Amino acid sequence: MSTSGEKLLLNKRYQLEGSLGKGGMATVYRGRDLMLERDVAIKLLRQDYSKDPAFRERFRQEAKAAANLSHSNIVTVYDFGFDEDRLFIVMEYVPGTDLYSLVKQRGRYNPQEGLPLMIQACKGIGYAHRAGLVHCDVKPHNFLVTPDGRLKVADFGIARALASIHPDEEAEVVWGSPQYFAPEQAAGGAPSPASDVYSLGVIMYQMFTGRLPFTASDPAQLARDHQIAPVQPPNQLNPLISPTLNEIMLKVLAKEPAGRYRTADQLGRVLLNLVAPVPAPVSLPQAAPPIPPAAARRERRSPAATGEMDWAAVGLGLLAALLVGGLLPFWMWVYLVFNPPIR
Repeated sequence: MSTSGEKLLLNKRYQLEGSLGKGGMATVYRGRDLMLERDVAIKLLRQDYSKDPAFRERFRQEAKAAANLSHSNIVTVYDFGFDEDRLFIVMEYVPGTDLYSLVKQRGRYNPQEGLPLMIQACKGIGYAHRAGLVHCDVKPHNFLVTPDGRLKVADFGIARALASIHPDEEAEVVWGSPQYFAPEQAAGGAPSPASDVYSLGVIMYQMFTGRLPFTASDPAQLARDHQIAPVQPPNQLNPLISPTLNEIMLKVLAKEPAGRYRTADQLGRVLLNLVAPVPAPVSLPQAAPPIPPAAARRERRSPAATGEMDWAAVGLGLLAALLVGGLLPFWMWVYLVFNPPIR
């Protein structure tokens, strides 16, 4: 890592311009890719993580897998590397803020406003599930929302990479986001797509009620609550939650993975049915086309319209009558020639 004035430069390419946020394992910076001349987000991992050779290799594998995910609801991974003593990952820069901050500002979401965001989250995570990847750290902090309402999921693979650190640090990794972990994760079991679904259920509960389903200052107690404590029905906390949505939220918060939707795709399809459809435009009867001026003049001059005598029609009628009347004597003569009267 080198310095350029007051700004840090990674691998002589990525310039760090300012901090976007800091967590327990990394700091996120807004940066600039000097080669491609575009804004990026750069996650710089803690130095003690970066020094572990096993973690560096696991991080490389997970970052490579995340870089293969290409979806409109997933933050794109551009690059990753190791500069001197720090691991870093370069991602798409997403303007806006994270969903956690939005929920904190609003208190809670109206379901009709919040469901479109959750459906987008399900689309991104469901795409990863189809690719064989489990996020393992689904939380609102990792959902980035743009000013126009687009949601993108970040940090695929980093939680799994952290799990590769030697066992004595595993507890610290597990309790990175204890409020959102599934019961099987809290118990130390392997996560599955259904684990991500449970975490999505916790986020929905928080979005629509303004509180988490379980809160405890002691991580061990919080783990027990996730595993055995019943969930208060969310519609008791927010009457705007419909009975159908209430049932769905309780289903995704089931203690056993088999009791939930198996993938985020399945959950997303169910939620999509709850979003009020946009009403179709009403088709009004079309007015009769305007009459061209010439046709209008002809219509105004029409004898039927004015009640005037149509002398041309009268003349044609008289001519037809004369013709028919003149032929009658001729046909009678022909008939008498061939059929003389009997005397």
